[in-house]
Amino acid sequence: MDVKTHQFDVVVIGAGGAGMMAALYASRGAKTAVISKLYPTRSHTGTAQGGIGAALANLDEDHWEWHAFDTVKGGDYLTDQNAAETLAREAIDAVIELELMGLPFDRNPDGTISQRRFGGHTNNQTKKPVRRACHAADRTGHMILQTLYQNCIKEKVAFFDEYQAIDLITNDGKVCGVAAVCIDDGEIHVFHAKAICFATGGWGRLWETTSNAHSLTGDGPALVWRAGLPLQDMEFFQFHPTGLYPVGLLITEAVRGEGGVLINDKGERFMERYAPTIKDLASRDVVARSIYLEVQAGRGIGGKRYVHLDVRPETVNRYLAEAGEDRRVDAAYILSKLPDITDFCHTYLGIDPTKSPIPIQPTAHYGMGGIPTNLDAEVISAGAGTVVPGLYAAGEVACVSVHGANRLGTNSLTDLIVFGRKAGKAMADYARQADFVPLPANPAGKIVAEIERIRKSSGKTKPYMIRQEMQKVMMDHVSVFREAPGLQKALDTVRELKSRFQNDLAIEDRGMRFNTDLLEAWELGCMLDLAEITTLSAIERKESRGGHSREDYPKRDDVNFLVHTMAYPEKGGIRIAHDRAVDLSLGYQPAERVY
Repeated sequence: MDVKTHQFDVVVIGAGGAGMMAALYASRGAKTAVISKLYPTRSHTGTAQGGIGAALANLDEDHWEWHAFDTVKGGDYLTDQNAAETLAREAIDAVIELELMGLPFDRNPDGTISQRRFGGHTNNQTKKPVRRACHAADRTGHMILQTLYQNCIKEKVAFFDEYQAIDLITNDGKVCGVAAVCIDDGEIHVFHAKAICFATGGWGRLWETTSNAHSLTGDGPALVWRAGLPLQDMEFFQFHPTGLYPVGLLITEAVRGEGGVLINDKGERFMERYAPTIKDLASRDVVARSIYLEVQAGRGIGGKRYVHLDVRPETVNRYLAEAGEDRRVDAAYILSKLPDITDFCHTYLGIDPTKSPIPIQPTAHYGMGGIPTNLDAEVISAGAGTVVPGLYAAGEVACVSVHGANRLGTNSLTDLIVFGRKAGKAMADYARQADFVPLPANPAGKIVAEIERIRKSSGKTKPYMIRQEMQKVMMDHVSVFREAPGLQKALDTVRELKSRFQNDLAIEDRGMRFNTDLLEAWELGCMLDLAEITTLSAIERKESRGGHSREDYPKRDDVNFLVHTMAYPEKGGIRIAHDRAVDLSLGYQPAERVY
């Protein structure tokens, strides 16, 4: 293969909200490029619907301290409190900055940004929901993407669209570049850089039912892992409670923020049983588990594995009246506030949500773990002080542990903007004082050999077969509820699938141009690595906390497990340690194990 080389001060991998925010800020002080396997405005940030959290207090009394505490509480107290403070404090300026960039937020009559309720966001005194989610109808993420892309173009950021990053290049242990394949012609490109930022999003395609796009295959964390660096808290993966049944497409929490309620087969508003104060606006892990418990108790709709989300005006108005609220809604109001959700229901199920309840089930949605970073988005290798020079991560792919064990709704967009901005500023500063680390001889040689191995594979097992088996076993045993025998079965299955991927893979397309058969097979290798790490991390956390719920260890164990899980690649295996304690005074260090 021909290899072409480019040189930039800063290279950002991923063109979603975090990537473009990082690129925008880096470009103001450094020559910056963005590599994306998608056209930027097709990035997954565009699917974020309901809002971005910031304590603007435009409609209700609110304070950033309340937002920070909700973030810590929602993360089941595994959230790093300095990260929560940074998120909540800086969210206010970040949202106003988006407004000044041109983002068309919905408005209140006085011209201020409109805000709505979202699960887990509360008045910390009354414990009642507070309107904190700033929104642009139910297309908030889409509007953020468009706004940031326009501003990046204005700042002359170089975009390499439909280039898939496939290797993190190091020289003598120092980060110096990225190898990517141009999807159009199959050529390999090496990007020589002083600073590199991963902003590649999540890995929800590990599971069978997911809200994640086909492209969210965990490329970023897999590349960092293969470069010998650790991943953090990979057992914590959030299942959004309201995925459209049966496809898993996300139905935003804003539906409940506007008054929608969850109803079982008996017509009961069942969240009153599980969260009597905040009800349907409880945090996502609580609502997802509640739905599963209703289904297990035989109260799924028609005995099936879903319940109803009811946003019909007559239902909403009845519960608003019971709560003593003055406001009432009609069909026109629902359509104006939730146009995309209305369209999804029409397109995929042929129903009108103002006339019929929406069938929903929990769907794999968001990874709280990922590449460990500090507050400046610098990647760390073994604790707070061990920064990897020139390497950064922001957004869902990163784990600054602002989400702890469970992310609050709206905080994903807030995370993108706050920590994407911090990454861009840090990279611009770094690039001004750092020299280029020389590229090694034949910098793409190793990855070219692996790509050629996959392209010329002639076994009997096609990638889709391995992918389907992996997604099924992860959904069956590493989803909302988990227990030891099921986790062990998932681990054994994933390892057997990894062996088949390595030794019995079958690729049909031998060409170079737009070879999606080849690239999807390479992505499958990333997913198998992450599935193994996720499952091992879940086995070692013998408690229930946030998005990790063990039926054999149903209680939270702060004495032994108020710690972060770190997975290290070691000697062809995986070392699991709990070595970034939230409170180091606990002094607890469980024995490390190598698998």
